[in-house]
Amino acid sequence: MSTIVDSERAVATIFNSAIAATAIGAAWELGLLDELRDQEKVEVHKFATQHNLDTGSMQGLVTALAVVDVVKRDQDTVTRGRLLDEVYRTKSLFHWLTIGSGELFARMQYVLRNENRTGGFYRRDPVAIAYACRDINRQHFDPAFWAAMDGLDYKFHSVVDLGSGSGERLVPLLGRYPGISGIGIDLAGPAIGVAAARALAHGFGDSLSFTEGDVRDISYRDEFAQCVATLQRLRKAFPKARLFLLGDATRILLDSAGSKHAITEDNVPVFTLGFEFGHAMMGVYLPTIEEWEGVFAEGGWRCVRRHLIESLSLSVIFELEHA
Repeated sequence: MSTIVDSERAVATIFNSAIAATAIGAAWELGLLDELRDQEKVEVHKFATQHNLDTGSMQGLVTALAVVDVVKRDQDTVTRGRLLDEVYRTKSLFHWLTIGSGELFARMQYVLRNENRTGGFYRRDPVAIAYACRDINRQHFDPAFWAAMDGLDYKFHSVVDLGSGSGERLVPLLGRYPGISGIGIDLAGPAIGVAAARALAHGFGDSLSFTEGDVRDISYRDEFAQCVATLQRLRKAFPKARLFLLGDATRILLDSAGSKHAITEDNVPVFTLGFEFGHAMMGVYLPTIEEWEGVFAEGGWRCVRRHLIESLSLSVIFELEHA
């Protein structure tokens, strides 16, 4: 009997956690998580009224958070739960998964069928992805990125951000290094609009521009494949570049047994499964660290330094120079 009860409880936890994951992303965007961190407690009805939110739905949202111990609930009042601090640290990962990539995962049964995998066979929300990635970059990539920038022993006059999102890296760069100019390139058209508005708001309308494009196909439209071809295109597209900072999350779970960084199913951290599975469904190949390191020379680059980022699955920033 206890085995049946334990199984029922475990499955109920899976079901409820799926709802809570979306609730975390929504609670962050709606401002509830910040309100809880700042004020320690929130009156749900008052918060809903102040933000023009449906009260009944807000009750459902805070209940979902209470079920997974993100908040504690006493009638209409919610306070910090045991997991609030860790959830706040990872809030943008939940937003990336459930809101930015929600439609991709919701149509899993469609996307997996080979007969459907042609043309634009999946959709994500590029504005939501950019919203989440601002926080992901700030928490996880920025410390390593700025450490690399601080290590430069020469002046530079221009910078190009490949996969520039909403401009969250270029705008601070132009602020820290007066007089430089910048170009942002991103595949997501809506994110380009957000980035352009951000540049104008910070007074960089004349020195910072954004354009829509796929960094994997940025020069001459050659038909190469995967990492080597991308690096070769970038080498040709930016022949005078002195430094190329290449940063990304790497593959450590799906078909990664050959990597010394590989993990097993019984020890999967936050983000890894969603990131790798999501990219597999989109048909986007994620290299392991070893695969990246094995193609730099053929792609025309030399790796002079790498910065491991273990707080976000296993990510890395490579410092590359022309070979």
